Amino acid sequence: MEFSGGKRKKQRLAGDLRNACYPHSLQFYLQPPTENISLMEFENLAIERVKLLKTVENLGVSYVKGTEQYQSKLEAEIRKIKFSYRENLEDEYEPRRRDHISHFILRLAYCQSEDLRRWFIQQEMDLLRFRFSILPKDRIQDFLKDSHLQFEAVSVEDKTLRDKIFASSPGLSESMLELESVYKIPFADALDLFRARKVYLEAGFAYVPHKDIVAIILNEFRTKLSKALALTARSLPAVQSDERLKPLLTRLSHSYTGQDYSTQGNVGKISLDQIDSLSIKSFPPCMRHLHKVLRENHHLRHGGRMQYGLFLKGIGLTLEQALQFWKQEFIKGKMDPDKFDKGYSYNIRHSFGKEGKRTDYTPFSCLKIILNNPPGQGDYHGCPFRHSDPELLKQKLQSYKIAPGGISQILDLVKGTHYQVACQKYFEMTHNVDDCGFSLNHPNQFFVESQRILNGGKDIKKELVQPETPQPKPSVQKTKDAPSAVASLNSSMEVDMEGLEDYFSE
Repeated sequence: MEFSGGKRKKQRLAGDLRNACYPHSLQFYLQPPTENISLMEFENLAIERVKLLKTVENLGVSYVKGTEQYQSKLEAEIRKIKFSYRENLEDEYEPRRRDHISHFILRLAYCQSEDLRRWFIQQEMDLLRFRFSILPKDRIQDFLKDSHLQFEAVSVEDKTLRDKIFASSPGLSESMLELESVYKIPFADALDLFRARKVYLEAGFAYVPHKDIVAIILNEFRTKLSKALALTARSLPAVQSDERLKPLLTRLSHSYTGQDYSTQGNVGKISLDQIDSLSIKSFPPCMRHLHKVLRENHHLRHGGRMQYGLFLKGIGLTLEQALQFWKQEFIKGKMDPDKFDKGYSYNIRHSFGKEGKRTDYTPFSCLKIILNNPPGQGDYHGCPFRHSDPELLKQKLQSYKIAPGGISQILDLVKGTHYQVACQKYFEMTHNVDDCGFSLNHPNQFFVESQRILNGGKDIKKELVQPETPQPKPSVQKTKDAPSAVASLNSSMEVDMEGLEDYFSE
């Protein structure tokens, strides 16, 4: 790929060649783009894809994935920004080209840390799942072949084979088996279905119904994209040495989850005496549970201390308050004050960026809590909707005075692995609102929105000291000087960046 300061000259390709470049509305992004592109288009495509992936994330939290409402809203958003999403539409070359290039641009921005990679992979997987769900059945086999997936659609006219597949695939009806394809794939590619005893195996191959093939395709996509991002990260210093790209990639990498609750706009507004009452009124279930366990046991293991401590930091506890809070609680558990000062206070100061490498740690997002560091024996951190036994979760919701009908709704969402939607439903029930009006993706967001509702739309009432004015982080959406910044980077002379595709692959 090459970059220039001027406008990009449109490629004029014959129809057959254009179709050969992008034969499908979805792809595994196996080959990086090699054409010339202006820096202005580079930024515009990147911003549009960030907006698309943010929409994918928000819809995934607000609606159950795969439902008609989720599908229609996501399709409308893709159509609005003119990215490819359906087969058999007229003049699909340009939307597919934009989709292809923008994906590889964001690889550069989102390969820089584990959290960025995790977020990017999850949203790209959800986008691929949507596109695959609307791919015409007569195009699926071609897509699999072009994606280097050795999945062969087979006939199941043989009654013995059909009966074995039907018996081995829960949820598969005979009518579905007659209407949908069955794919013969290598056994090693269907290990998850095999572990769950949901697939028929014969002679080293798995016979997978169409309804289950998407999970295997997504797993292949995740594996390939994860490896590609790791390779891109190794080559990133060479890309960042180009002063035209570095500020753009920095802004993009800071825009993926919105507010990270590290600026502590509420610092000093929460007193230690308020925490018990706030935990009941405004804490999400994960933090409410940690607080209850801490009060009962006067101790939390490292995972719980990190998750809860950073949450308290995010809602406004100062370093001095945090040290006092944890010390008072641990001493109640018969811990010697000197032992606390020597063994635990350093970690608290470290989380506030006052020790070690001086990193100012941010509170954990829902995605990080759900996917990272699952709780073991004796641990209490994690997401109750993801990590709790359903019966224990039901008892906990009953203790929170959730109505039986509401508990059933939440448990149904949990059963479908819609953990954040379940937490959002819990928010609506505990705050007596039909629609909370936001997509929940952070425990501290839960707290902030709860306080806004309970205080009549106002922020938390000031208790102690005047908070410092937070310094906003760079954001793609709020960077008003972005065009001028790009203009200053552009020059009238073309600068070659041949070989950029090498940064995406070995």
